Amino acid sequence: MCEAKNLGPVSGPNRQRDLCTFCTISLDQEEVFRTKVFDKSVSPFYGEDFYFEIPRPFQCLSFYVYAKSVFQRDLPVGKVSIRKDDLCKYSGKEHWFSLHPVDPNSEVQGKVHLEMRLNEVITENGSVGQHLLVRIIECQGLPLISGQNCDPYATVSLVGPARSDQKKTKVKKKTSNPQFEETFFFEVTRSSSYSKKSHFQVEEEDIEKLEIKVDLWNNENLAQDVFLGETRVPVKILQNDRIHKAWYLLQPKGNGSKSKSDDLGSLRLKLTYIEDTVLPSAYYTPLCNLLLKSPDVKPISASAAHILGDICRERYEAVLPTVRLLLHHNRCVPFVSAVAALELDNTQEANTIFRGNSLATRCIDDMMKIVGKNYLAVTLKPVIDEICESNKTCEIDPVKLKEGDNVEVNKENLQGYVQKVFSSITQSSSSCPPLMCDVFRSLRHLACKRFPADPHVQYSAVSSFVFLRFFAVAVLTPHSFQLRSHHPDPEISRTLTLISKTIQTLGSWGSLSKKLVRLTCECLFIFAEIIVNSVFQFLDEISSNVSKESSGLEDAVVLKEGEVQKRAQGRKRLGKKNFKKRWLRVTNRELSYHKHKGKEALCIINVKNIQAVEKLDESAFNRKNMFQVVHSEKPLYVQAGNCVEASEWLEVLGPVSRCNEGRLSTFHPSNYSSGAWQCCKSQSSNAPGCKPCTTTVLANLQLDIDCDRETERIFSLLSSNDTKLQNMEDACASMAVYQGPQREQEDYSKFTIQEPKETFQTLKQLRNIMEELQRQHNIRRDTTAQYGSLDNPIVGKTS
Repeated sequence: MCEAKNLGPVSGPNRQRDLCTFCTISLDQEEVFRTKVFDKSVSPFYGEDFYFEIPRPFQCLSFYVYAKSVFQRDLPVGKVSIRKDDLCKYSGKEHWFSLHPVDPNSEVQGKVHLEMRLNEVITENGSVGQHLLVRIIECQGLPLISGQNCDPYATVSLVGPARSDQKKTKVKKKTSNPQFEETFFFEVTRSSSYSKKSHFQVEEEDIEKLEIKVDLWNNENLAQDVFLGETRVPVKILQNDRIHKAWYLLQPKGNGSKSKSDDLGSLRLKLTYIEDTVLPSAYYTPLCNLLLKSPDVKPISASAAHILGDICRERYEAVLPTVRLLLHHNRCVPFVSAVAALELDNTQEANTIFRGNSLATRCIDDMMKIVGKNYLAVTLKPVIDEICESNKTCEIDPVKLKEGDNVEVNKENLQGYVQKVFSSITQSSSSCPPLMCDVFRSLRHLACKRFPADPHVQYSAVSSFVFLRFFAVAVLTPHSFQLRSHHPDPEISRTLTLISKTIQTLGSWGSLSKKLVRLTCECLFIFAEIIVNSVFQFLDEISSNVSKESSGLEDAVVLKEGEVQKRAQGRKRLGKKNFKKRWLRVTNRELSYHKHKGKEALCIINVKNIQAVEKLDESAFNRKNMFQVVHSEKPLYVQAGNCVEASEWLEVLGPVSRCNEGRLSTFHPSNYSSGAWQCCKSQSSNAPGCKPCTTTVLANLQLDIDCDRETERIFSLLSSNDTKLQNMEDACASMAVYQGPQREQEDYSKFTIQEPKETFQTLKQLRNIMEELQRQHNIRRDTTAQYGSLDNPIVGKTS
């Protein structure tokens, strides 16, 4: 989410020149992210990135711009709404989108299941007429109202040029998936001989003009009911088939606001949207096995994983699924070692070691981001939080100093921050994940072997990753590493930039020289003999053969916190078990909840006592986005603010507790009430769960990796680069046959081909596997869900 420009005026007390705005991202009508408030600008630069996996079906991805208001509700300026089917059109590039008005009648989501029948009936005087039977069966995916499930009902109308006959269902309480199962009858036509007077007369041919209109509403009791969506079905659809049963997407109200969008401004967005169809596991076994064999292939450039990295050299994200797959199967270290050795063979100078954007550096970067996530939180988050919240000025560039700034005070502030950050890093070796240590140890050995005459290269091989590509980058962009919830403001961002540059320089210089170094970093002078020694010691500790045990005395580090709705656990005999707002906090040691942020904990659960962390069925409490924490006492039931937040809580709580002793193998996806578990109807409150718990993963990684999904992503990348695969295959064939001097051809020079015959064999295996996977995808496309089914609902017309 980049920036907005020329934002239009909003109604209310806010004047345009005082416009303070923020943006939100919504899946349909469910807000999942929001930016910080940008003060007093009609062309704000938000500059925020949000990456998230979409955990549920949706129709539209929407971006709203709001004007912040102190004394009343925030006022909408405009929105950009992109249908799911159109996301691929905009993926990967920046676009300016015009803002459209935010009209309550257009804010809809969900679908409705209808059945219609047209029956002939004989009246009392013997004439023949037609009656329409409309059954509204159910709805799915209705929006939350003020964060809670709504109280929906439907109106069903038969409308035409000269008639409107409306009927209404019962109100269903607290559900976004109401089961109505109500049937309504409408008189459609009467014969011309029908004598009884009526408020309408409809001839047979007028059936072409009739339609059934279904409106969904939220019952507000004393206030005005809220429109949830509508759909219209022409009655003529029954002329050929007297029974029609289908799902329909709810649509905006046709007579909604028609304000001009040109006056509201525009929003610049860069979207990256990836959607893969994942097949059953058995279909991915051949490709998965071929990729997992990669570390054993000689030379490594002839392996499937290296070929993928070679043909997708321009696409940084192409390496990630391969790394995740290798990590899950404990094959990452040998592969990284092999590609690092290949890069070192082509490195001529020791001082340029691992400085490029190669396959080896990209693999190690991704590995560190995945495996080192908690390591960063333990090491950097406390000091990053202090820097962002204390907000001391650290500018030391005379050109950028503000009036009244004292450069000597700023220099002291910066030096104090640098020392805190650097101390946190160099004292963190016991927290460094074992797998990262294994990779660093391998890099150190390979560097010594390649440049035996240089005593410092063993350190620069490690520091080029752990300092330059890991800690320094995390300090510079803490939001990207989940160390902060938002990008810092410009002044703090400048401070983090200065600290990051200093960390890079200290890490590099410390590994290259053990002399007294007078370091210059944008007018900051530090005598760094102690720092140099601590760098050497730290690099030795994270890359040596000596196994390190954590002292277990590390401070508790907050991994995630935020406001949730928590169900009362019934600790008191009296009192209703209702839901209350609480501040939930997860550290590497404990889970706690508080009445408000910063208040004393009302309950503390040691993470070692957590037995399961799982989703909770919506039917348990008629609430969406709920999860449960099962521990030695009663389960803790929590409702997150939205579907993405719920997934993030599970992602944090899962790894910190997944290796606990006493973990459950099964759980109850619903609650225990009225003397029975609502999921399996077992009457014993201590009955074993009726559903398997989420599968545990390797203890030293604690990662959730869906191998089928990662392999499908790799297949998609290979398929989209099919032309390059063919060119590489042609190059191998030519090189294997032609024995003269190697020809300089542009297509050939783009590939790493050491052994053309071996590489050619891998390419042939890849192509055969891809053809079979493509055939399976084609079979599934041919059996696409029928139009009008739950998975492929009809887009109904609007007025």
